[in-house]
Amino acid sequence: MAISILGTGSAVPDKVLTNAYFETIVDTSDEWIRTRTGIRERRMADEKTVSSDLAKEASLRALEMSKVTAKDLDIILVANVTGDTPFPSTACHLQAKLGAKGAAVFDIAAACSGFLYGLEIGRTLIETGKYKTILLVGVEMLTRITDYKDRNTCVLFGDAAGAVILKKGSKGHEILSVHLGSDGSLAHLLQQPGGGSRHPASHETVEKRMHFMKMVGNEVFKYAVRAMEDSAIRAIKEAGIKVGDVDFLIPHQANIRIIKATAKRLKLPPEKVYVNIDRYGNTSTASIPLAMDEANRKGLLKKGMHVVLTAFGGGFTWAGAVIRW
Repeated sequence: MAISILGTGSAVPDKVLTNAYFETIVDTSDEWIRTRTGIRERRMADEKTVSSDLAKEASLRALEMSKVTAKDLDIILVANVTGDTPFPSTACHLQAKLGAKGAAVFDIAAACSGFLYGLEIGRTLIETGKYKTILLVGVEMLTRITDYKDRNTCVLFGDAAGAVILKKGSKGHEILSVHLGSDGSLAHLLQQPGGGSRHPASHETVEKRMHFMKMVGNEVFKYAVRAMEDSAIRAIKEAGIKVGDVDFLIPHQANIRIIKATAKRLKLPPEKVYVNIDRYGNTSTASIPLAMDEANRKGLLKKGMHVVLTAFGGGFTWAGAVIRW
């Protein structure tokens, strides 16, 4: 049974934070940021905007491209770690804003791999035969949990949303495979320690800045390179194709060095790898659908192409997928 992506959509805030801005608030430089991460600028939402607002904008664009209405949706899946509220889910808030009354909705918490986890969940739900049309969104407002006193992490993250419509049938871009993996023993290397049942909000957690992201950068980098490469290779094998059959790579935009290492493993030249980390930074779950939508609307993805998606995120989680465009 073919399960396909009918359409794509994305949204980013208007406000741009350049590297020059960070030179004024922490001990860093444009050159240091660019050479180590590949980032030149990133987007930040205003105070009135919440995750479901960006998700709505991206969703409407995906619905329009797919020629599907919100009332046609059976399920809404939202991958994120920076939702509107701890509960109810951001998917609930999005459902109300879209007017998709009656659709089943829930969130997926798999950090930067969340969109690809959602891709597997969505296609599996459609394969049951019970659901026909699914909206899958990756959205983050990471600037809300970024510590702007930590020079090692504050330069990395931005806000964005990306969305796709999933439906049964070969009309569209067929999902050939999705490979998922994780290792929870490494959760301490990338986390937001405050706010949950382990460290509920208190004066102490606020004073210790525990409600911001914490990352052991060198260790995360080491695992991310290996996991993104391996998950891409696993997905390629599960799709029944070879590395030489890959036409295009859309990786999670976490670090330009990780992207280049993954492309090298797949033997792909720069022109066959989509990169927008320079303009948006790391947008976590929104990263891949944002890049996919941009590449799609630019006409870079041609019919029959084998497109590989791969991601790595806190948890640790990782995932790879192959789409036949």
